[in-house]
Amino acid sequence: MMASFPTAEKAADLLALVRGRRPRVHCLMNTVVQKFTADGITAIGGIPSMTSSEEEIESFVTKTDALTINLGTLDEARRKVIRIAVTIANRQGKPWIVDPVHCDYSPSRLEFAHELSRLHPSIVRGNAAEMAVIGDVGGALRIQTGAVDSLSDVDRKVRIVNGHALMAKVTGTGCLSGGIIAAFMAVEPDAMLAAASALTVTGVSAEIAARHASGPGSFEVAFLDALFNLKSEDILSHARIEHDED
Repeated sequence: MMASFPTAEKAADLLALVRGRRPRVHCLMNTVVQKFTADGITAIGGIPSMTSSEEEIESFVTKTDALTINLGTLDEARRKVIRIAVTIANRQGKPWIVDPVHCDYSPSRLEFAHELSRLHPSIVRGNAAEMAVIGDVGGALRIQTGAVDSLSDVDRKVRIVNGHALMAKVTGTGCLSGGIIAAFMAVEPDAMLAAASALTVTGVSAEIAARHASGPGSFEVAFLDALFNLKSEDILSHARIEHDED
């Protein structure tokens, strides 16, 4: 069967599913952006949890629907918890996404990112510099973020053109998008459709938020409001999804 390509209609349908099902997303997240990420996941209808406690991680991952891992603030204790979480998620067949933040800065961080990429994540997502050093991600969906987000798997190449430059001026918008992708993976097993739809939702919301913002501070608040208030017609009117089809 030919793989489906993402559409604005699919993005609108999946957003409605997220809001209806309220999936649980566990976040092993950069500590700098935990609140913003939790607020954003909540705004689109998900239920976030954030603990990185070794004694609690098994219980939390068991109860979650999807897992997002971000290497932004990394130490040995967090590495251990991430390994436990990934083992449980894989054992229980739960989707997970890894964002190898700053793996181009540190050899040890890159080594850990490579370790995770070999453990069968659903998605590996990073900026151009990070993905250049990550290289092959096996069977995972590969997402390279930037002014245009590029997604590729074995069968499909997709570009999400939506977004706004103010996203780069607020710490954590990328981390938040990883959490939103996880929420969409909880309701859509096709990682490409889930991720492209989630990035479309975040990109359109950012464009709407920018209309009401005078700078990064007001944009952050407006962005959360836009995620919460986003309507299907906003997605259908403003989505810019491009793809290559053989």
